[in-house]
Amino acid sequence: MPDLFALLQLHGVLIVFAIVLVEQGGLPIPAFPILIVSGALSVTGAISWPATLAMAVLACLIADFFWFRAGRFYGTRVLRLLCKISLSPDSCVSQTEDKFARYGAKSMIVSKFIPGFNVIASPMSGALGVGTGRFIAFSMTGSILWSGTGIAIGAYFHRSVDLVLTYISSLGATAVLVLGSVLALFVLVKFIERKRFRRAMDVARISMEDFARLIEQGAAPIIIDARSVTAQQIEQAIPGALMYNECERDGLMAVLDKERHVVVYCSCPNDVSAAQVAKQFLSSGFHKARPLQGGLDAWKAHQGAMPERHHA
Repeated sequence: MPDLFALLQLHGVLIVFAIVLVEQGGLPIPAFPILIVSGALSVTGAISWPATLAMAVLACLIADFFWFRAGRFYGTRVLRLLCKISLSPDSCVSQTEDKFARYGAKSMIVSKFIPGFNVIASPMSGALGVGTGRFIAFSMTGSILWSGTGIAIGAYFHRSVDLVLTYISSLGATAVLVLGSVLALFVLVKFIERKRFRRAMDVARISMEDFARLIEQGAAPIIIDARSVTAQQIEQAIPGALMYNECERDGLMAVLDKERHVVVYCSCPNDVSAAQVAKQFLSSGFHKARPLQGGLDAWKAHQGAMPERHHA
């Protein structure tokens, strides 16, 4: 920390570029504080704010376009990968799908201000077929707004930022220990929240093998698609599935036979959405309701593994 000022003065724009690129690439490393610091230093001429803004926007565009193309070619597989990296993977995809369904590609303008959503919005745009030119326009607008806001905050509060940086630099190794402890505490809190959420979603699953057996035996299970409307646009539903989010809950349950098997599936980490809907069915008297373990991916893998039937 003692060389913080020297590092920022010598390599300021490169440090900004690297940290912004890493954060926008998906790793949980906060880049906004470095923009604020750069804005404060730009007041004294220690760093150029136009150069800082340009490098931050360039880093955002590189990361956004990479994930946009990945989403275009690999679809939901990329979304699930990014949500596994996220500190809150259980609700990552579903929350992003809801936001994107409401605002579309325009959400790129504000996505960088929303933790988690900033990384997922780009591959979601690619997966949904947003035009490249339109995507770049929204991505650049959002990048300029986000980067410029950080720099402007730093410039406006430059006296306070300078005092904080001076104090942190004076602490030396102690500052590293304090900052490391704060980061570790943040990760621990997120981990505890995740464990609690998983316990709340603890409901018996049905395996793909048992699900296929029910179909083969003629049990005719009721299949419920618990995905968002956006997710349904990306991947086809299981044939014969009822779209839960398109139905009125009480009306749907009133016309279904409570003695039949109910299999609920989604395409989110840990089958979260499916577990939530299955618990609603269970609380309404459908004692054979279960979420499908592995969700839509398990169904697609099973279909791909099925031997072809030759007709005479």
